[in-house]
Amino acid sequence: MSETLDSAVQTYIEQHRASFLEELSQWLRIPSVSAQPEHAGDVRRSADWLAGALKETGFPVVEVWDTPGAPAVFAEWPAEEPDAPVVLVYGHHDVQPAAREDGWDTDPFEPVVKDGRLYARGAADDKGQVYFHTLGVRAHLAATGRTSPAVHLKLLVEGEEESGSPHFRALVEERAGRLAADAVIVSDTGMWSEDTPTVCTGMRGLAEFEVRLHGPDQDIHSGSFGGAVPNPATAVARLVAALHDADGRVAIPGFYDGVVELTDRERALFAELPFDEERWLRTAKSHAASGEAGYTTLERIWARPTAEVNGIGGGYQGAGGKTIVPSSAMAKLTFRLVAGQDTARIERLVRDWVAERIPAGIRHEIESGGATRPCLTPLDHPALQSLARAMGRAFRQPIRFTREGGSGPAADLQEVLGAPVLFLGISVPSDGWHAPDEKVELDLLVKGVETTAYLWDDLAESLRDAR
Repeated sequence: MSETLDSAVQTYIEQHRASFLEELSQWLRIPSVSAQPEHAGDVRRSADWLAGALKETGFPVVEVWDTPGAPAVFAEWPAEEPDAPVVLVYGHHDVQPAAREDGWDTDPFEPVVKDGRLYARGAADDKGQVYFHTLGVRAHLAATGRTSPAVHLKLLVEGEEESGSPHFRALVEERAGRLAADAVIVSDTGMWSEDTPTVCTGMRGLAEFEVRLHGPDQDIHSGSFGGAVPNPATAVARLVAALHDADGRVAIPGFYDGVVELTDRERALFAELPFDEERWLRTAKSHAASGEAGYTTLERIWARPTAEVNGIGGGYQGAGGKTIVPSSAMAKLTFRLVAGQDTARIERLVRDWVAERIPAGIRHEIESGGATRPCLTPLDHPALQSLARAMGRAFRQPIRFTREGGSGPAADLQEVLGAPVLFLGISVPSDGWHAPDEKVELDLLVKGVETTAYLWDDLAESLRDAR
């Protein structure tokens, strides 16, 4: 688009920047901590506040959707063109717990602006990144002269993401008709750094298990019985030791079947990022890199499946010795999954693998926790290219690509709605998600606003062409 249109967008944003930040600060003052029952009313108040703000923005349809847990907010703004592509924006309005005594320099729910940064719980994760869409769509309308967005725009802002989104998939399945979209924008993510703006192309999934082994009916004397009956602590140690082979690969048969491998282009793009492994190790509080042979550190944490022992225990844990064969032992395991891996299939493989390794005389139980599916949008997808172009215009430089090693509810949207998921986030690692003194860089927040102002026209065109 023309330089004149870009200038109009920038002028509009600058004229409304102060009021935008004041509105965001009002929202940040609501302690919408979904994990703490005493804040259930605040989470409700947060949803109601956002619903009111979206109506003020101009969304003609705004609804608060109740769930068995915390409420979500849905908004919809149809395009004038009946055949316009439909885009759904996802975010969340709940926040992590926070208190001054946790190490905050200021009250976490009293926003403070200092040195170009806005400090408050939720400033980056995720209220700031949700709210920039309100000013962005208004700038889009003002600069283009439209009375409605170039796309049929929908928002879904949940209230339980910080509590594991326990009711999210059911909500999406129940409301799939209302949420149907040609593309999903997830604004609950970040960039590589302030100087290296990036777009995330995928997130790993997650499968969790707790394995409990039972041997003797009670702890027994190791002198009288040791070496003659099976020891569950020994059995659990052998189990976790067998989880990986000598090359750091997960040793469960069939685990890698269907894994979408990195392309040469993706590996080259990862290699272009200014990654300092020594600095990364300091951040990880670790002393050496490790993992699957044949892959770099970034490739391991972004694009390869993993297995981790999160906890292991059994027998006597107190001071001094206690000569027993313990009656039980346990291990907690998690598996990060990548595109091509199905969580239900992985659960079956893990259960079968554990059962085959339990010695005679040991009973076992395996309990699976929540499962999150992986998601991935190919680099050449037209919608992803639209996002990269819009972000490049806002940042005045080419945009690079990353993935996310963690997991989230984005895959449920991709699977249920059958739409590609795009990640639009402007947060940087120093923002301190979940930590004391969480903040957002105000200049980057404005870049997020500007990106969305450019995005809707570009997406409308690219998604129409892709039909």
